[in-house]
Amino acid sequence: MLEVHEIHTFYGLSHILFGVSLNVDAGQVVCLLGRNGAGKTTTLKSILGIAPPKQGSIRFKEEDIAGKEPYVLVRKGIGYVPDDRRIFADLTVGENLEIAARKAPGRDSWNKSKVRELFPPLARLESRRGGLLSGGEQKMLAIARALMGNPDFLLLDEPTEGIAPVLVRAFGQTIARLKEIGLTVLLAEQNIKFTMKFSDFGYIIDNGRICYQGALKELMENEEVRRTCGI
Repeated sequence: MLEVHEIHTFYGLSHILFGVSLNVDAGQVVCLLGRNGAGKTTTLKSILGIAPPKQGSIRFKEEDIAGKEPYVLVRKGIGYVPDDRRIFADLTVGENLEIAARKAPGRDSWNKSKVRELFPPLARLESRRGGLLSGGEQKMLAIARALMGNPDFLLLDEPTEGIAPVLVRAFGQTIARLKEIGLTVLLAEQNIKFTMKFSDFGYIIDNGRICYQGALKELMENEEVRRTCGI
């Protein structure tokens, strides 16, 4: 579904990504692991066109999408949950969901009812403003809002950052359920134990370069790779 090949991304004159390549097949959950500042978020932003690469190629469903505007890619079926959530603080939970709604032609669509089944707390928070939610509630809303766009492919950035352990477990169950439904996910994360239960494949990025790729079980057993890549 996604093929990223040898991309180089810059912020101004700063070279951030150095020849990053990765693949995600339809129906997979693939994790991109790395410490803070390693290049995880920039990789997701490069895919979505927020920080388009200066070199390399990005193909989604066999179409070259490198450099296309984010709104175009959302219409093509890519959803994005940023690490800082970016919900509308002055809008209610219900309004945040409504503003993102997009029907999916030819298949069952995500709607308010379905995202409430995935995140039951959102039902009782329907009329609360986004800025008054806790960090964990905002993360739920951010994922639910992305699903309201009915993506085929979800970019999910650091879902466990800054939330309580009980919510970390809940988000793990959520991602596992999305995988069962058939949604394809590229997950940027630091917490390898969180990703172990549902990820099909893993990449480690460090200093803007992929330093490992393979099954997560192999990674967990390879102390040298984990130490070298900072995991």
